[in-house]
Amino acid sequence: MNHWHLQIDLLVDAYLDYHFRDSGDSLPTFDNISPSHRYPNKTLIYHGYIGCAPLYPTAAISLHTLAAYAQVKSLCFLHDTPYGLYLNVQFSATYDIYLEIFHGIKQCHRTALNHDTPNWPMLNSCPACFYKLEDKPALEFDWLVLINGNNSLKHWNSSIYGSNPCIDSCKAPSDYWLDTAMDTNDGNWEDKTIAAEGTTPAFNCVNRWRNAGPETQKKMFSVFDESGIFIAACHHRFVVLACNMIWSRELAKYLLAIIDKLLTVYGKNGGCAYDIGCAFSKTLTNSSLGM
Repeated sequence: MNHWHLQIDLLVDAYLDYHFRDSGDSLPTFDNISPSHRYPNKTLIYHGYIGCAPLYPTAAISLHTLAAYAQVKSLCFLHDTPYGLYLNVQFSATYDIYLEIFHGIKQCHRTALNHDTPNWPMLNSCPACFYKLEDKPALEFDWLVLINGNNSLKHWNSSIYGSNPCIDSCKAPSDYWLDTAMDTNDGNWEDKTIAAEGTTPAFNCVNRWRNAGPETQKKMFSVFDESGIFIAACHHRFVVLACNMIWSRELAKYLLAIIDKLLTVYGKNGGCAYDIGCAFSKTLTNSSLGM
C-alpha cells in the first residue's frame, strides 16, 4: 500500500483531469500530444482506467466500470467469464484505490472551503444543534445526543476454527469514525465499574435492569471479530460519532470513548440519551470522566 500512497496525490490530479475531459460517456477527449507520466497508473487514469498494481500493472479496470459495479461475480456474469479468486483480488485492490482517489478529492474540496479544521464535521453537521444565535437566551443544555449500539453488522472471527486470521488494514476515511486505538484507549476504558466511596446509583432501576437477555446468550459474541457498531447522533438524526464494537457486545469502553470525545468537542453542558442510561450513569460516575 505504500507504493499507492506515494502516488495518490498525482492520481487525484489525474482523475480530476480525466473527469474534466469526460463528457459522460466514458470517452474523454484527448490532446494531440499525450503527456508523459512518472507512474503508469497516472497514464492509465488519463485514458480512463486504473491498474490492479501500483507500479507494474498487468491488468486494468475502467473508471466507468468501477463507478457502476462493486461485485466481481456480477461482472463475470455480464462478460460471460468464469469467476476466479484472483479476479476478486485484482478488483478489490483497484476499487480500494478508486475510493482513495475520491477521498483525496473530498479533502481538496474541504481545504478549498476551509472545512479542514479539527472536528469541523462534528461542530457543523447539524446547524440547529451546534450553531449559537446572537442575542438569544442560553438553553439549559448546549447539546443533546442519543447513543446506542447495533449488532446487525457482525464480522466473523476468521481464526475461530484455527485458520490464519485475516487482518483488515483498511481504515475508514471518515471524520466521525473513532478508530480501534481510540475505542480501547490503550486499556483505560475497561468494561468494569471501579468502586468509589460514597457513590450510589443515580436511579432506582440500576440493579433491576436486564439488558439483551441472560449472560450465557451474550457469550456468543466471542465468535465475532466485530459484533456491530456503536453510534452517537443528535436529535435531528445526524450521526456525529461511530465506532466498531471489537470482540465483544455493547461494552462500557465504547460508551466511555464516545462520551469522552463528545465532552472534548462540545463541552460539559450537554445531555445524552441511552436506553440503559440509568445503569450506565453508575459506570460513568465511577470512571475517570465522572470523578
